[in-house]
This record gives sequence, C-alpha cells and structure tokens, in this order.
Amino acid sequence: MRRILVVTLFVMCASALASAQRGDANRQKLKQGNKGTGRPTATAARQTPQIADAFTPVVARVLGPPTFFVRGTDGKYHVAYDVEFQNTRRAPATLLQVQVVDTRNRGLVSFSGDELVKRLRTLDARPVKDARIEPNGGRVLFIELTYDSLDQAPKVVLHRLDLMGAGSPADASPSRLDYLILPYNVAAAKPFTIGPPLAGKGWVAVNGCCAPGFPHRSSFLPLNGMLINGQRFAIDWMRLSNDGHFVVGDPSRNENWANYGADILAVADGTVIETLDTLDDNKPGALPDPRTINVKNVDGNHIVLDFGNGLYGFYAHLKRGSQKVRVGDHVRKGDKLALLGNTGNSSAPHLHFHLMDGPSVLGSSGVPYVIEGFEYDGQIPIDLFDKSEDLTEKFGVGRLAVPQQRKREYPLSWAIINFP
Repeated sequence: MRRILVVTLFVMCASALASAQRGDANRQKLKQGNKGTGRPTATAARQTPQIADAFTPVVARVLGPPTFFVRGTDGKYHVAYDVEFQNTRRAPATLLQVQVVDTRNRGLVSFSGDELVKRLRTLDARPVKDARIEPNGGRVLFIELTYDSLDQAPKVVLHRLDLMGAGSPADASPSRLDYLILPYNVAAAKPFTIGPPLAGKGWVAVNGCCAPGFPHRSSFLPLNGMLINGQRFAIDWMRLSNDGHFVVGDPSRNENWANYGADILAVADGTVIETLDTLDDNKPGALPDPRTINVKNVDGNHIVLDFGNGLYGFYAHLKRGSQKVRVGDHVRKGDKLALLGNTGNSSAPHLHFHLMDGPSVLGSSGVPYVIEGFEYDGQIPIDLFDKSEDLTEKFGVGRLAVPQQRKREYPLSWAIINFP
C-alpha cells in the first residue's frame, strides 16, 4: 500500500483536454510577471551568458517554465526541475557526467556514475540501468539545488555535459565530447504563499518534493505535445493519530484511518472552476480495478480553484457527497470545501494537493509554494516507512519534543506538520 498512496495520473483527464486552450493562454501570463505571487519575471534571463556555437549531438530542454527557490522545512532553499535529453544522431550516446554551473562556469552540483543513473528516466518515466541514450532516443534527468541562504543561490544556471556521442554529423560511432548548453532561470519569481489545506495536528507530507524516486517527482507525462510534470511539488497529506499511527484498528475500513473525513480548506481566495462529486470511496488496501479507471474518475472526486494571475489549486480523492461548493462559487481562504476521502486511483484515505500554472489538472506544470504558518513537528524516518507494508506501524517516533513555529516554508517529504 505504501508505494501507491498517490494520485496516479497516467491518463489525461477529460477536463484537461477541454481546458488546454485556456492553459495556453494562462502560460502567456507567466511572461508578464507578478512579483511575490509565484509568477516569473525577466530579470534573471537578462543575465544569461552567450554560449559559443558548437555541434551538440545530445540536445536538452527543461520540462516546464522558469522556476524559483523555496525555503523547505529543513531550513534550506530548494529548487527542483527536470531536463529532457535527446540523442539526435545515429551513433549511440552515453552521459558520463552532467554538471550544473553558474554564469561564471563555476560548478554547483554534478551527477555521474550510479547517482546519475538513479536520476535518469526513459521518456515513459521508467528507471534505467545505465546512462546510455540510444540513437534518436531520449532521457529525463531530475535535478535539484539546495542552499543555506538565497544569497548563495544562483540566478541562472547552465549545464555542462561530459559524454560519448557523435563528434560530427557524419560520425556513426561515438567519441568523447564536452560542451556547455541550456541556460535556465532559477530566480524567476518569489513563492506564492498559501494558507493550510487542512487543519489540526499530525499531518504528514507523503510523496512530496524534492528527492527523485518518489511518485510525484517522477510523474511526468506526454501531454499537449510536450512532456509535463504537473505533480513535481504535489503532496499526499496523511494524518497520524495522537499515538503516531496512520490507522487504528482494521486498515480495510476507511473510518479507521486518522485522516478520513477531515475538512479540506481553501488555501487562498479563488473561484471554483471544476468539480466531481459522484464516486464512492474505495476499500483501503489496494488500488481499484484498472478497468474501472478512466479519464473522468482517475482523480477521484476533486475540486479545482482559480486563484487568478494564472495560478490554480487542485484537491483530489475527496469523499462523495461532501463538497460544499459548485462551479462558479467564490471562496475565501480558510473556507471548508469538502471532506477527505479515498476515491479515484487511491489505495487509502489521503488528500492530494498541488498548485499548477493552468486549469488543466494534467496539462499544467506544477508550481512551488510556501505555507504561511504552521508548526513543524519532526520527520518520519524514511527507513521506517520503507519497511512498513501496510502503514500500520507506529510512525510518530520522529516527532519533536517541542514543535517549532515556522512561517512561509514548503513541507518537504515526510515532514510532520501541525496546522492551526
């Protein structure tokens, strides 16, 4: 069960198709900028250096618009993005090292060997055994940078490739190459600050950002003619009981889970633009029959809010009959929207929440954010989570003796959070 507690969005929602054109229009707004609301500006782009012309058999692009650093619950500043590499030649290519550098060509972080392979995926998001890219093939690399302060963080990064590949257009066999490509703006805006999506103590940020290997970080999909990672900053919120258990009693009953039926809250003022409230809860312990999952119900009962300025919020797996809003309703931050359930492609009660840059749940890029205020109450040890097969273990061992007050931070994976 622990490996499938996630909104597994492997197919395009009907709503995503219907709103694709609106999503394109909203992405145009990103170019305009809006300081302090999570919208990129052009300041860092003006600092991008010129790169000398060179033959580059492996080309690259970043999945998604420019991004920015957010302060995590570890007290550090994080930026996460994904790079798609394409081998354009008939000769096979092998990535030996990918180095992220600043505009002065100073190394920031590098990936090689097993660490590089661990971060690579095929274009259909499958893990790989090595760093080879077949002729005319592609790979995606997960990258994140972490700094103690924003003063240390770069504004623009570039990417230096050390690889084996075609040295010229006519080469059919690879040779050793080294070149610099792909300037990318990592200081595009300031984070959008939201209120909490839930209330009360003991909420755990399951499957959150930023390390690769967890479901949300690696759930990119080919949509609207491009690879999109809408869930990069998504969190599956689950709750611990007072004694540190996700579930007390029979785990096959939704009512025995500590989070089931919790109030879901609006994280900001906005307008309801999409809802679904017709699906019954699943029985915990397994995902529903794949034959019953389609483009309309993969998210379960859900709500999409439009916060304005091209920013949207997505709430999934809600309890049937619990929604208090309809399409067109205006909500205020803190308003109750629905109750937490276990609907759609879900194996246990949880709230899937993320921000995105368009109204299409799957066809929009995930946007980083911070939560205005909460208590940080420690971390669930990841090795404990990995050993549990049914989530009936006691997970509260990582709680702090005294919770810490935090402001404007993003809850990293496995953080235990107390909301007001």
